[in-house]
Amino acid sequence: MKKIISCIVLISLLIACGKTKNGSLIVKGDIDGLKKGTLFLQKFKDTVLVSVDSVQLNGESTFTLVDDIKTPEIYYIALDKKVNQKISFFGEKGEITITSKLAKFVTSAKITGSKNQTLLDEHNAMAKKFSGRQLDLIKEKFDAQKNNDTELFTKLEKEETSLIKRKYYFSTNFAVNNGKFEVAPYIALTELYYANIRLLDTINNSLSKKVKASKYGLELNDFIKGIKENEK
Repeated sequence: MKKIISCIVLISLLIACGKTKNGSLIVKGDIDGLKKGTLFLQKFKDTVLVSVDSVQLNGESTFTLVDDIKTPEIYYIALDKKVNQKISFFGEKGEITITSKLAKFVTSAKITGSKNQTLLDEHNAMAKKFSGRQLDLIKEKFDAQKNNDTELFTKLEKEETSLIKRKYYFSTNFAVNNGKFEVAPYIALTELYYANIRLLDTINNSLSKKVKASKYGLELNDFIKGIKENEK
């Protein structure tokens, strides 16, 4: 009887170990230095961040996570559900590879296999330069105000306003030029929510039919509708 039970347990373990994960989004990767821990694949459902898959690592640093994805959207890989330890990436159908290091889990992450992520990285690299200059201007304005230099303060304020406009125009042009990709409405929703409605309309009108029907395409259209209704 004991032998039969042992065989059943062994067979169950073999089935569990050999079970292949299926999904239209496959995330494979390696976390250098991670010997033991749990990785979670997460995404937002409505306004709640939920885990759609997980893998427990014990002695191995490689992993595979999957999900059934309808349209490209932002996903997160969390380590042991640590709030500030999440790698964000643009998920889409197919295989995506993510590599990182345990010591710098988020900042050392490298993502390949997602065209939307490549475009988002390109946009963010330029947007970061705008943000850096804006931080400099804020500091310079503070110093000018502290020194009662109203002339310099006014000059810096105008420069900051001009910088913000240029940043908005950059993001708008980038989204318009990439209207065939879901990153376009995502940029509009995350970077241009305070922008003039005309810029949002410009992006919305440039989207391909497929992108308009995507998660972020629909959200952008609803966002624009809400603004216009409030303006009546």
